[in-house]
Amino acid sequence: SLLARRCYDFNVCCAIAAIVSQGDSMVSELTDPSEYEPLYLAGIEKFNECDYYECHEVWEELWTEYRGPSRKFYQGLIQAAVALYHFGNGNIRGARKLHGSVHGYLEPYGPYYLGLHLNQFLDAFDTCLKEVAASTENFPKIDLDPETLPEIHLDPPPLTTSGAADE
Repeated sequence: SLLARRCYDFNVCCAIAAIVSQGDSMVSELTDPSEYEPLYLAGIEKFNECDYYECHEVWEELWTEYRGPSRKFYQGLIQAAVALYHFGNGNIRGARKLHGSVHGYLEPYGPYYLGLHLNQFLDAFDTCLKEVAASTENFPKIDLDPETLPEIHLDPPPLTTSGAADE
């Protein structure tokens, strides 16, 4: 589909930009890919497929059982997925409400957490929801631009199993 193709194109551009902008400066700070929770990775896969409802379901399963330092981080990702789900379904008020909370949950984790360069992710998220965040109407008509949909690319990428590529 056109949406899936644009998500893929955006994915490739973001991956290249991340490599170019990071160089070797972050190597010592990177997360060990073996530490990624399987449900975290499954949610990312759904997120990058633009299946925000299912992504939210997967991450909520992780969040419900998890009691460690990443709990609010996962909650922020859930909120981002739900904001994009609302935006895609025309619920601009719901998307706008969640937009601000995503920053509140994710920003305390710094520029990099669990393989995610948060500044890059939040910049892409903000670009996608720019009109939504700026709107003051109760029921505005704002169309989602598939070319601005954010994606999540972990650095380093997750370990692959059974020969499956993570590309």
